[in-house]
Amino acid sequence: MSRIFGELRQTAFVVSDIDRAMDYWSRVLGVGPFFIKRKIQFTDYVYRGKASDSPTVSIALANSGSMQIELLQQHDEKPSLYREFIEKKAEGLQHMASWYTKAGFDEKRSQLLEQGYKIAQECTIPSSGVRLVYFDTEADNGVVFEIADLLEPGQYERVMGIVKAAENWAGDQAVREVLQ
Repeated sequence: MSRIFGELRQTAFVVSDIDRAMDYWSRVLGVGPFFIKRKIQFTDYVYRGKASDSPTVSIALANSGSMQIELLQQHDEKPSLYREFIEKKAEGLQHMASWYTKAGFDEKRSQLLEQGYKIAQECTIPSSGVRLVYFDTEADNGVVFEIADLLEPGQYERVMGIVKAAENWAGDQAVREVLQ
């Protein structure tokens, strides 16, 4: 548990080839199945304090126990924290996340801003309405920290479906496409 951000729920990796990464995680590490949404764009996208056009990304989620593994690939050159990361470090662990209800998210966002943390990027996932805020915490080779309002009813049940799929996964159908 982070005394500043809350319970760590997600470990996210920015990758250059999401299909190759899902294959590695499922075949070599035994983590899966991955649920993937391909080529999405965010709404309400703000990068480094400026409203901007959203990058196009693919996001794949799986669980290892209670830890969610996120793989994220950006498909264009639009400004984003993901693009910054790929340009600096190639691939790897880019952010960690804690989840809140909508009210808890608003409260935590305000608290962190009051404590002097700066927002590097924020957006909404249009299909779910989930809000994401990435704080500028990567100085000194650290990782970015994200908060999301995924503990809302409906959202949390969907997340728990990924957990249950992982608990019962026998290695078959390692990639499951999510259309919405």
